[in-house]
Amino acid sequence: MRLLFIRHGDPDYAVDGLTEKGKIEAQALAQRLKNEQIDKVYCSVYGRARLTAEPTLKIKGMDAKYCDWLREFDYARVVVPNRPRPCCAWDFLPEYINERPQLYTQNWREVDFIKASDVAKEYDNVCNELDKVLKEHGYERNGLIYDAKKPNHKTLVFFCHFGITAMLMSHLLNCSPFSIIQNMAALTSSVTTFYTEERIEGKAQFRCCGFSDISHLYANGIEPSFAARFCECFEDDTRH
Repeated sequence: MRLLFIRHGDPDYAVDGLTEKGKIEAQALAQRLKNEQIDKVYCSVYGRARLTAEPTLKIKGMDAKYCDWLREFDYARVVVPNRPRPCCAWDFLPEYINERPQLYTQNWREVDFIKASDVAKEYDNVCNELDKVLKEHGYERNGLIYDAKKPNHKTLVFFCHFGITAMLMSHLLNCSPFSIIQNMAALTSSVTTFYTEERIEGKAQFRCCGFSDISHLYANGIEPSFAARFCECFEDDTRH
């Protein structure tokens, strides 16, 4: 089985839509996917993900299943020391990470401001939803791996967001979600690919074979968006 996690195009967050560049990215993505085998499409209910999926659905003549659990993982808030209001469960400043290295381990749930929030509960909810989908398509979670009940070569596509993708990736990779969300960035309209590996009959694990692939942008001479990144150097006039 193959899983494709696709981040929405360049966003216009004010209206939960796409910028003009984001619309161009979505069209380029559709051209990339038009000859791909796709068996099922799942999509976030947010507008920017739906608008990114539309050109692909149209060119493929397919419908999507719209899932509330695929919305951006920005509703689980944490109260971080020295910040005036609760914030999303990512983009913690380096000083917080340095003081709490446990965030990068399997014991991330025990970190003070994570433990005091509903992040772990919401994380478990979305991971359970993913496992329901995988079970429906033949792969049932069993500890850290999956029982290949009905092994297959299907392709499932998820149009969603970087935050939720990081959470789901960490579940498939059996690592802390903060190892991914703090240190990696999926660019707009990018494709992240997982395949199953069944090296022992009936036992499968998912392996990431490509992260944040934007080859469809380069093929069309489209410069990648800066969305999801922060300033490369502190003195840069970009996002801090």
